[in-house]
Amino acid sequence: MKKILVVDDSPSWVRHHIFNIKYILGEDNIEILSANSAKEGDKILSANIDKPFDIIFTDMQMEPDFLPLNAGEWLIKQIQFYPEYKNTKIVIISASPRIDKIAEKYGVEFIPKRLCQTTVPYEKILLP
Repeated sequence: MKKILVVDDSPSWVRHHIFNIKYILGEDNIEILSANSAKEGDKILSANIDKPFDIIFTDMQMEPDFLPLNAGEWLIKQIQFYPEYKNTKIVIISASPRIDKIAEKYGVEFIPKRLCQTTVPYEKILLP
C-alpha cells in the first residue's frame, strides 16, 4: 500500500492532486492524507512516524510564518530531519518560477502548477 501526503493551502488544489493520484493509482492499496498548511503537514508527519509516507506532495507558498523561507521549504527541511522519512519521495508543486532551483537545492522532485492540468507529470512521479 502506498501512503501519500498532500500539503497545500488551497482546498481546490488538494482535491485536484488527490483526484489525479487516485486516477493514476486507483483507490485500492493507497492511503492519502492531506494538510492545509506546512504546520499541519508537520504534525501529520510526526503522527505517522511509525509508518512513514512513501510520497509527499507540497506546495511552496502557504502560510507566511517562515520567511525568508517559503512554507514548503520549511516543510521539506522538517521531512528531511526525520530519519524515518529518508526514503520518502518529496515533490514540490508550485507556480514559483524558481521551482527547479528550489528542488535542486533540496534534492527533491517538482511539478510546475501550470503542468498539473494533465496527469502526465503525476504519472512520472507515481509510476515506477
